[in-house]
Amino acid sequence: VEISPTLKGAQEDTLIGQAGPEMRRARALRWVSDFPETPEGPFVAVANEFLDALPIHQFEMTADGWRERLVGTDENGFRFELSDTPPPESDLPVDVAADVGDIIETRPTALALVRQMSARLNQHPGCVLFIDYGHEQTACGDTFQAVKEHAYHDPLVEPGAADLTAHVDFGALRDAAAEAGAVVYGPVTQGAFLKSLGLQARAEALSAAQPAHAQDIGDSLTRLTSDEGMGRLFKVMALTSPGLPVPPGFE
Repeated sequence: VEISPTLKGAQEDTLIGQAGPEMRRARALRWVSDFPETPEGPFVAVANEFLDALPIHQFEMTADGWRERLVGTDENGFRFELSDTPPPESDLPVDVAADVGDIIETRPTALALVRQMSARLNQHPGCVLFIDYGHEQTACGDTFQAVKEHAYHDPLVEPGAADLTAHVDFGALRDAAAEAGAVVYGPVTQGAFLKSLGLQARAEALSAAQPAHAQDIGDSLTRLTSDEGMGRLFKVMALTSPGLPVPPGFE
């Protein structure tokens, strides 16, 4: 699933280059622009750092209520500004306490995708695994950021040259999936998930077999599972069809 023709071309070059001779001859790859265009039937999807790249809307609490945060222009280029009128109530999360100056983020594209996947899981057996950084409950906070060449970047400078991301609201996605009929597991922290899968024992076995790389293996384990690394900020959530066993890592 890819909406960008440019990225589709880059993906095709990469995948065809890595594929075996038969796939290269058949070019057995097909792109669609939206999930509903994928073939009906059983499916498994793994989305690692995917949801954070989907579009968001930001709303700021003012003395006159919520106003959407927009991008405008002035003599210096792009700048953030607020809408003059309040947004429809349906655009806002419910039951979120906010003070003047607080920002809330919504993710209609991510919610729509999760609902579509959940509806498919009600019709065909399957499982979806989401791995991403974010929070377990809907809350105020400005998490929108740009990253270029592994460093933070002004999102309003050089548009299109940096990766734009925002923390995933797993609480909202969990509720949307459950309402659409999927069985939801998590979110749990990445650290707890990987340890439940036996990553600690695997790292110890690799270190024993390759003593020269023991330090690197230990450092990688810490980065993936510790609260100071990726272990707490990153969350893991699974959706399955009703009646399927509990996925590994969520027992």
